[in-house]
Amino acid sequence: MLIRPETAGAAPPGVDPDAFLAAVAEDTYEVIAGLELVRPVILHTGLDELANEIAWPGTPVIGLPPGGPVLARAFAALRPYGDEAVVVAGDAPDLPPLLVGKLLRELGRAPVTVCPAEDGTAVAVAARLPLPDWAAVELDEADIVRRLRAAAPGRRMVATGPGWHRLRRPADIHRLDPGLEGWEGTRALLSAATGAR
Repeated sequence: MLIRPETAGAAPPGVDPDAFLAAVAEDTYEVIAGLELVRPVILHTGLDELANEIAWPGTPVIGLPPGGPVLARAFAALRPYGDEAVVVAGDAPDLPPLLVGKLLRELGRAPVTVCPAEDGTAVAVAARLPLPDWAAVELDEADIVRRLRAAAPGRRMVATGPGWHRLRRPADIHRLDPGLEGWEGTRALLSAATGAR
């Protein structure tokens, strides 16, 4: 899971941005940490204290070095942990775990698989490691699936799974599904601040 300071900017009015970032990151991490047969790793850009605070015992916490596309840096950091990896954006607190499993399954037929977000970015990207050079894009690029497919050397090199949503702007909280289990921290924070959930 990749957490970044930019998530704080999605806090709706009346919600403390730092508390929002922490709640969303922790809820997203718990989705990943609860998966079977997956080793969770927290990647971050400048959020060492928060990353270590939310990590369960034994979870590696890795600060990404600056420079270059964030996905390339993330996958390079995950190389010591296996031959396949999924980078999940840390702003998807209600992500159904099944979607991560589907990305991993799709790696059987394509070296890169994407869970697209409703805004054209990616909720998660899975890849066989090392990440191919042509797949070094930014997680937040618009039309990420189209860009990856245009850069790939073959037509079937990029697969997609079902899409989801991310919390990138204050209005995005309306995309959260109150019927889904999980995301307790985000739910409690929004409920206390706005009374909406």
